Amino acid sequence: MTELNIPTIATTVVGSYPVPEWLRAYPSLPNLRDAVLTVIKTQELAGIDVITDGELSRWSVNHPDTNGMIETFIAPLEGIRTELSRLEIEEFRTLPGMEFRSRPAGVVEAPIGEGTLGLVEEWRSIAGLSAKTLKFTVTSPYMLAKTLVDHHYRDVRELTAAIAEVLAAQVARIDAPVIQVDEANLPGHADDAEWAHGPINTVLDAISGRRAMHLCFGNYGGQSIQKGTWDRLIEFFNKLKLDHLVLEFARRGYDELDRFRALRDGIALGVGVIDIKDNEVETPDEVARRIENAVSIVGAERVRWVHPDCGFWMLPRSIADRKMAALTAGRDLYLGGLQ
Repeated sequence: MTELNIPTIATTVVGSYPVPEWLRAYPSLPNLRDAVLTVIKTQELAGIDVITDGELSRWSVNHPDTNGMIETFIAPLEGIRTELSRLEIEEFRTLPGMEFRSRPAGVVEAPIGEGTLGLVEEWRSIAGLSAKTLKFTVTSPYMLAKTLVDHHYRDVRELTAAIAEVLAAQVARIDAPVIQVDEANLPGHADDAEWAHGPINTVLDAISGRRAMHLCFGNYGGQSIQKGTWDRLIEFFNKLKLDHLVLEFARRGYDELDRFRALRDGIALGVGVIDIKDNEVETPDEVARRIENAVSIVGAERVRWVHPDCGFWMLPRSIADRKMAALTAGRDLYLGGLQ
């Protein structure tokens, strides 16, 4: 396991950061680099222990709705067509669980291959930009599969497995200290957890650094888009080959935490203590109390990470920055109280 120089309870972000206005107005490569440097420095100044590039390289004026966490992965793949007919769009709208999207990300017409997917190059472009620990994020193969109209495999399990093989081939060449798989669809479709661990583990197995997985109930337009409970996923969590989870709690409340006593040994718990669907900024006292509550329920040996519930990309920058500062201050307040 990769050793990280971080506190016993480390602060991190889930991944995304609000797109700076100058990048929206002038989305050039020089402006992208300036924006990434700004995001990294902002996290450093906030005291975040494990930071990201804000996932800014995945943003595009052509797919702003999901901040690039879908289209950036799908569009370059071999075997997928992204030009859509009216009938294909209508076909997608009949699929269960994807009502929040008006269009599919593509149509699968042939076996899926890497194509021009460039995750390795994306990582290399940011790897040397900070002395802090950097985290790299990858969208789950299950979530990606659910955004497609499948005219080739015609089986979501086979499609998910094919995407997983492509992602695994890429992350195997990424030497990030932490790689996090992101999944915002499965929590609302827990029946699929009976098999989804397989292709997700294909990706996790390929990671050489710390293995993390973020799950939430969605964040589109500041709203949750999936319904469900964490207890239906405990068995799924126990089958994952990872080091820690990064889970949504602040918005949902902490009544479900006691279910995580059944989490197998070896999986650290990341607890969401910052609500990203609310512009009100938490106080350090609130954050410290949430951490204390989590530790009292599942134990100090389990709670090793605290973070926002999900990505910051839908919030104003000023709010996101203050929430990050509150996260660090609250964690420090809690740890200081233990001395």
